[in-house]
Amino acid sequence: MSDTAQKKALHQDEKIARLRLIRTENVGPVTFRHLLSRYKTAENALNILPELARRGGRKKPLIAARKADILNEINQLDEMGGSLVVYGDQCYPDALMATEDAPPVLMAIGHTHLLERNNFAIVGARNCSAVGTRLATSLARDIGRNGYVISSGMARGIDTAVHQGALENGTIAVLAGGIDVIYPRENDRLYQEIVNRGLVLSEMPLGTQPQARHFPRRNRIISGLALGLLVVEATHKSGSLITARLALEQGREVFAVPGSPLDPRARGPNELIRQGAVLVENAEDILDVLRHMDRKIIAEPQYNLFDSPGVAADMDQEQDLAAIRGVIRDKLSHTPTPIDDLIRMTEFSPAEVQSVLLELELAGEIHRYPGNRVAFS
Repeated sequence: MSDTAQKKALHQDEKIARLRLIRTENVGPVTFRHLLSRYKTAENALNILPELARRGGRKKPLIAARKADILNEINQLDEMGGSLVVYGDQCYPDALMATEDAPPVLMAIGHTHLLERNNFAIVGARNCSAVGTRLATSLARDIGRNGYVISSGMARGIDTAVHQGALENGTIAVLAGGIDVIYPRENDRLYQEIVNRGLVLSEMPLGTQPQARHFPRRNRIISGLALGLLVVEATHKSGSLITARLALEQGREVFAVPGSPLDPRARGPNELIRQGAVLVENAEDILDVLRHMDRKIIAEPQYNLFDSPGVAADMDQEQDLAAIRGVIRDKLSHTPTPIDDLIRMTEFSPAEVQSVLLELELAGEIHRYPGNRVAFS
């Protein structure tokens, strides 16, 4: 395990630098991890960002998020009783850190010690049945009583029922907007109960209103925190199925409650079962599997992605990378391409390809997609 992958008590200055880094234009979770892998600290990465973006073709300077703005954000968080959960810090959950696009910084309000316990996620339809609601509540309660913290997304319907059932034993609500933005508004009382007895998390800045594009990002945190994920009810195009797909990509176990083929809300879970999800009729169906997973080691992603030992050596590589950039640009299109395919087609080393892609992303030339794919922006 590399130094970047090891969790340690981060100094406050490094926490601030990591928040500045992820709040900087064109820096996403994967790029953040690559920068830490290469430059070891966020402060080093912030110093080299303008040069990397220039090499990638950016015309105007890439300016990092202002420290004053970040300090103001942290002060607002402190005033509401919240705290930062920073990638690489001791309190950052192991399971989430092992995901490819782990959120670099989470805003938290409530009881952060819940992040240290085994987690199980339950999601489902907003427009749910009465039977689905009762089942979600009872399953969350029963699994919680067996030592698991239950996470969900605090949406109306199944998510709400899940949190209500899990409150007495520990629940985590992951929000698509800022942790200070209650959505839906009808869950105001539930939100306050979770803050008092559980934990609310979000990677979004304070005050962010949830938008459609935020929910898939929220969903990969719900699944990433958990050993497994249960879908209670979901239509064929439900966001819950996106969460299930993300869970599978993260190597998590997926569970589903079967339902009548006449009910559209059963189409999602039934399809998951056909694809190999564990069929669930009661909590014991889930606990039987989880008991065998307690010792499971969730593999961490590869962190030593670059051969470069540091900034000085990186500057020396500029001449070599200039020729490589042109070749990689020719292979890219607006259709997402797997990075492994780029490495195979160009016959460049993974370190060289990753270096060029990092520069292109910081320049705003390319965008990363799930499944380790990239395309022109």
